[in-house]
Amino acid sequence: MNMKPNIGTINALIRITCGLTILACSTAKLAKKPWRESYIILAILGAMKVAEGIVRFCPIVALFENSPENLLPKKQENKEEEININEILPYNPT
Repeated sequence: MNMKPNIGTINALIRITCGLTILACSTAKLAKKPWRESYIILAILGAMKVAEGIVRFCPIVALFENSPENLLPKKQENKEEEININEILPYNPT
């Protein structure tokens, strides 16, 4: 998988800021109540946002950029034939 940056600089800075805020709050709460599993999950999600901001790559954005609608060739104005999605995408029985 080619990991080139797919988010902008401002978006990356916002992700780093929000991620560090979530990470700090969740670790402070985790210090008071270490038996709560929700704070561990929040800490992991905050760390993930910080990493996305530093690397400037978001897998969710990459997933939506490579969605099947974007893989279809663009319909031209002078052609009147319909593009069948089953001819382009492989068969998926699930």
